[in-house]
Amino acid sequence: MELEKEIEGKMTTCNSSFKIILGSSSLARRQILNEMGYEFTVVTADIDEKSIRRDKPEELVMALAEAKANAIIERLRIEGHVEEDARATLLITADTVVVSHGMVREKPNNKEEAREFIKGYSGGHAAVIGSVVVSNLTTGIRKGAWEKAEVYFHEIPDEIIDSVIEEGSTLHVAGGLTLEHPLTSPFVEAVVGSIDTVWGLSKALTEKLIKDNLVAVKIT
Repeated sequence: MELEKEIEGKMTTCNSSFKIILGSSSLARRQILNEMGYEFTVVTADIDEKSIRRDKPEELVMALAEAKANAIIERLRIEGHVEEDARATLLITADTVVVSHGMVREKPNNKEEAREFIKGYSGGHAAVIGSVVVSNLTTGIRKGAWEKAEVYFHEIPDEIIDSVIEEGSTLHVAGGLTLEHPLTSPFVEAVVGSIDTVWGLSKALTEKLIKDNLVAVKIT
């Protein structure tokens, strides 16, 4: 029943030849996919992200996005929601980490860690690495890749950092990084790369992987 509630709520449609499931609880990713004009449903993965470790951040975001896809596919299979259909069903999963001072920053564990992260960005820069994995539930074909964006910051006053942290949104995003927040955005000097990557889902990369997956279906 819970799963049925999760997969309700369709958006504007432009993908009549295939169906999309977004495997993420991120509101930012939902908004981005909606802006792309796709109809989609949402199913979330229940995995222990901290148990998945890789030496390189690029490998880590790919491993996490693939683990999310595997968990969702298994969940759908158990619940009986994987059905034969004339249209392909594409599952989109993603993950994002921030790299600052040579350290990988995932979601902060608490307010103190969030404060440490943001103070580390102040007057400096951070790299945001985001993966996208598109799994075809009909054919089993999977396409994935990652992108990187660089974010440069002005000095961020302590009172601004405290206000943003107290609001709580920093605890739910990679590296505690919320560029779109009205308190944070004035202190962003520049973004080199896709702003969508920073927000959690590159539009261009997602579009490419969807097309690559569907082309692979035609070839096979």
